[in-house]
Amino acid sequence: MRLSAWLRAALASLLAFLAASAGADIVIGQVAAFSGPLAPTGTHMRAGAQLLFDAVNAEGGIHGARIRLVSADDGYKTDETVRLAREMLRHEQPLAFIGFVGTGNVEAMLDHKVLAEAGIPLIAVRSGAETLVRRNDPFLFMTRASYAEEIDRITDQYATTGYKRFAVLYQDDAFGKGALASAEQSIQKAGGTLVAKGAYEKNTTNVGAAVQTIAAAQPQAVILIANTAASAEFLLQSRAAGNLAQYVALSVTDAAQVVQKIGAEKAAGLALTQVVPDPNSHTIPLIKEIQDNFRKFKPKDVTLNHTFVEGYLGAKVLVEALRRAGPEPTRRRLRDALEALPNHDVGGVFISFSPRRHAGSRFVDITILNRSGKLLR
Repeated sequence: MRLSAWLRAALASLLAFLAASAGADIVIGQVAAFSGPLAPTGTHMRAGAQLLFDAVNAEGGIHGARIRLVSADDGYKTDETVRLAREMLRHEQPLAFIGFVGTGNVEAMLDHKVLAEAGIPLIAVRSGAETLVRRNDPFLFMTRASYAEEIDRITDQYATTGYKRFAVLYQDDAFGKGALASAEQSIQKAGGTLVAKGAYEKNTTNVGAAVQTIAAAQPQAVILIANTAASAEFLLQSRAAGNLAQYVALSVTDAAQVVQKIGAEKAAGLALTQVVPDPNSHTIPLIKEIQDNFRKFKPKDVTLNHTFVEGYLGAKVLVEALRRAGPEPTRRRLRDALEALPNHDVGGVFISFSPRRHAGSRFVDITILNRSGKLLR
């Protein structure tokens, strides 16, 4: 006789509760890309979360329990995300998931009902897809602005300064197609025209055809709905092709990695949206806290970039919910605590969850790379 989804979730939550009651660590699970083109993204999301957990553990943990982060590499492959998450649920019994990377990867978790069957919350995913926002899944909590909000910021800013002819590079998958639809609506709303669009295959940097298509249309601005490796290659080839448009990448592209891949001279002028504050800020409390802990705990093989901040911020929200869930947390209590965080200040950035809205942030900034490879606001 097959167990109902409800009974499976209840049993899984009971097992997690019994482990916590026995004095075990609070286990948090992450399945993300630690190999392949998005390896730096998964690595920095993990390092940011780990830094916050290190700081919390150094102060005695949560109600006396230490937080232990366990991670698995899905290589940015959706079937691996589902398989590894289920394996982790069986063997590690995490209380929550954090920091998954990729729209399609997160959608697969929801489509296969991995979260619902286990009754486990997933927080701070590296995606701002409108498809995820609209689902408002009861177990998914997003701590970044949506791609639609990023794109609206781009079109609003550039349309008001006279840009009317836009083009879009997009990844040919759920992430790229969803954001492309948002771009088409946003460009029209801003009074602009989409003069060209070009796609590339996920997990590749095969952007040559898109470079030619977009260059031929002579756009004034090109929106890059692409990962870092593809954005860098597209920018490099587009410069070589003589396309003098303004290039603006979504926050999934990391500025420092673009500079590393193609050099500061070729990267200069690239604008990027950001969904967390500047890691070099000296005024925002969240960033000052991260800088202090970075110096104290000295994470290895990572830099203090926007992705790192995103991982830390998500972990900080999770820790607050863990505190509110009490000394004997269950997955259900944790999920309910997350849902009851209205307008929570994590240090100058506000996260607001409710039963009707699991997309908790609307923070969007625009930065630009100078000739020294540094980001300016």
